[in-house]
Amino acid sequence: MELALAADERELAVEDVEGLVLAVVHVQRGRRAGRKAIVEAAGRLLDAGETPSMAQVAAEADVSRRTIYLHFPSVEQLLVDAALGRITDSLDVEGAIDGLEDVQDRVEALVRVVQTHALETEHLGRTIIRLAGRPAAGRDAPRRGYRRVGWIERALEPARDRLGPDPFEALVSMLTLLIGWEAALVLRDVRNLEPADGVEVTVRAARALVRDALADTV
Repeated sequence: MELALAADERELAVEDVEGLVLAVVHVQRGRRAGRKAIVEAAGRLLDAGETPSMAQVAAEADVSRRTIYLHFPSVEQLLVDAALGRITDSLDVEGAIDGLEDVQDRVEALVRVVQTHALETEHLGRTIIRLAGRPAAGRDAPRRGYRRVGWIERALEPARDRLGPDPFEALVSMLTLLIGWEAALVLRDVRNLEPADGVEVTVRAARALVRDALADTV
C-alpha cells in the first residue's frame, strides 16, 4: 500500500512539474508576442516620420502604457530597439560580402550596402543618434555600434592572420569611422554631398585604409 501511494505521489509530482513548465512556457510566449507587437507598432510610427510618445505607441499597439513599461524602461529604449529592428530586417550584409575573396572588395561591398541603406533610412538614423545617449561604461558593453563592428570583422576576416591581432583591431576601429549613419550624415550635412557621391567617397576612403594596412604586412 505504501509503495502504491508513493508511486501515485511521484506521478502527481511529475504532472505538477509538467503543468508548471507548460504554464511558464505559455507566459514567456505571451510576453515575446506582446513585446514584438509593441516594437512593430513603434516601428510603424517611426516609418511615418514620427518620434512617438509612449502613449502613441500604446494606442498603436492597442496595449496599456503599463504593459509597455514591463518590456522597456523608457520610450527612448523602445524607439532605439524598434529602429534597429527595422534595419536588421532589411539589411543583408552577409549576402553582399560572403561571395567575395579579395579583402578590399569585401570592404567595398560592405560600405556600399550599409551606407546606401543608411541614407535610405536617414530618419531612423537621426532618431537613434538622438535617443541613444552616451555609450555604456566599459569597452566590453557598447550601447550601440556592435553590429557594425561585427560586419567589419566579417569583411576583414580573410586578412586577420596576415595583419596580426593589433593591426587587425586598429583597422576595424578606423573603418568604424566610415561605416554607419554618422559617416553618412557628416557627408550630407557638412559636405552637402548627394547620396551617391557620399557613398563613393566612403568607398574610396575605406579601400585606401585597407590597402595601407595590407601594405604594411609586405
